[in-house]
Amino acid sequence: MTHHTLELPAAAEAFSRQLRREDRSSGTVENYLRHLRAFAAWLGSAQVSPETAAAWREHLRTGGYAPASVNAMLASLNKFFRFMGWEECRVRPLRIQRRAFCQADRELSREEYLRLVSAASAMNRRRLALLLETICATGIRVSEVRYITVEAVALGRAEVALKGKIRTILIPGKLRKKLLQYARQQKTASGEIFLTRNGCPLSRRQIWAEMKSLCAAAGVAAGKVFPHNLRHLFARTFYRVTRDVAKLADVLGHTSIDTTRIYLVSSGAEHARHLDCLGLIC
Repeated sequence: MTHHTLELPAAAEAFSRQLRREDRSSGTVENYLRHLRAFAAWLGSAQVSPETAAAWREHLRTGGYAPASVNAMLASLNKFFRFMGWEECRVRPLRIQRRAFCQADRELSREEYLRLVSAASAMNRRRLALLLETICATGIRVSEVRYITVEAVALGRAEVALKGKIRTILIPGKLRKKLLQYARQQKTASGEIFLTRNGCPLSRRQIWAEMKSLCAAAGVAAGKVFPHNLRHLFARTFYRVTRDVAKLADVLGHTSIDTTRIYLVSSGAEHARHLDCLGLIC
C-alpha cells in the first residue's frame, strides 16, 4: 500500500514518545513535531504517498526556504515515515554543495563573545556571564547545561547522556573555580548550578532570551547571538589549537566527522586572505 491516512494528533503523540525513548532533546523533539504539523497542514485531507511527499519537497524548495531548512524539514518527515513503516514515502534531501566559507553575518567572533560576557558582567548578571563562559569553554549543547552540577564541577568532568550516547565533558580549572564560587554564593550544595530564582532549571527558551538581551549593550548583531554559536566558536578555537578533527568530533559528541567539519568552515574574510596568499596573480 502506497497511500496512507495521516491521523494527527495520535500519530504525533506516538512519534513524540519514540523520540523521547531515543533520548532526543526537548528542542529536537519540538522541531520534529513542528515540521510534521507543517506537513500535515499542507497535506490537508489528502493521503500520504510517495507523490505527495515529493510534492511537499517541491513546495518547500520553491517556497523561499533556505536549502538547509528544506533538508531539516525533510529529515524530520523521513524519520516520521520510518517510524510509521512508510519507507516508500521517504524523499531525498536537496543536494547542497558544502560551503567553502560561512556568512560573516552569522559567525560569532572571539571578540564579540568577550563583549557579550563583559556586557553581562557590567549589568551585574553574573549567572548569564558564567553561563556564556561555560557553554563556550566546554562546547556543550544548550540542552546539556543541566549536566553542569556541583558534583560534576567538583570532579572536573560531567557525564553527558544524550541521544543514546554517554560522553565525558572536561571542565577547565579556571571555570571550575568560578562555578564552585558561584554555587557557594547561591547556597547550591548539590545538583544543577544554573537555576532560576525559584530553584528551577533554566529552560532553552530562557537561555536564548537572556543571551539576546545582551546584543545592544555588547554591540553584537542579534543574528549571531544564540547558544549554538558559542559551541561553534569553541569548535573553531579547539581545532586551531589541536588541528585534530577526530578528537574534536569526540569532544562535541558527533558520530560523523562530516558533521564536525561544518563547524570548522572559515569566514569569508579568512577565506579571502587564504586566496591572497596563493600568489597566483601576476
